[in-house]
Amino acid sequence: MNEIEKLGYALQQFAGLTEEDFKLSEDFWLPKGYKKGEFYNLRGTVCTYFGFITDGVFRSYTIDEKTGEEKNVFLYSANGFVVSFKSFINQIPCDYHTQALTDASIIYIRYTDLLSLYQRSHRWEKFGRLLAQEAFNVTMTRIEGFLLKSPEERYLDLIKQHPDIFNNVPLYHISSYLGIQGPSLSRIRKRISGK
Repeated sequence: MNEIEKLGYALQQFAGLTEEDFKLSEDFWLPKGYKKGEFYNLRGTVCTYFGFITDGVFRSYTIDEKTGEEKNVFLYSANGFVVSFKSFINQIPCDYHTQALTDASIIYIRYTDLLSLYQRSHRWEKFGRLLAQEAFNVTMTRIEGFLLKSPEERYLDLIKQHPDIFNNVPLYHISSYLGIQGPSLSRIRKRISGK
C-alpha cells in the first residue's frame, strides 16, 4: 500500500469516507518531510494544517515557565494523525509546541481546503464533526488517565496506542508523557516483562 492509499484507508476507517469521497480531496493532500527536532507547529501560532503521518513520531509539549522543564502532552505516530486539535478546529493560537521526535513524513491538508470539502460533501462534513469529537476524546482520555489510572496502566495504554514507540523515542520522552520519573518507568518495564 502506498502512502496515499494508506491515507485513504485511514480516512475510511476514521470517518467512513468512500473512495469517491476521498477522490474529492486527493488534489489537496501534500507531502512534507521533517528532520528530527523540526517543528510541525509552534506555541502561539495557529495550526493551519492537518497531517497524516506516513513515517516517524511527533510530540506536543509545553515548557514549565518556572523550571524550564519540557512536559510531553501528546504523542503521534505512523498511520495516525498529527494536529494541534484546538488550534486547528478553532483557528486560534496553539498552547504548545508540536515537534518531530524522529525524521518523519506526513501528507497534509490545509484548513481552508478542508473547509471547502465540508461545503461540497456531507461525508466530509461528518469527518469535521468526528475530528472535533476525536479532539475531545483524546484530551479526556489523557486527563482521565492521570486521574483514574496507575502509571503502569498508562504505560500499557501507550504500548497499545503506539506499539513501536520504544524503538524510536528516548525513554525520557516516554517518562515525561506518562508523568513519571525515568527510574519508575524502568521498574514498570521490568515488572511487565517479568509477567
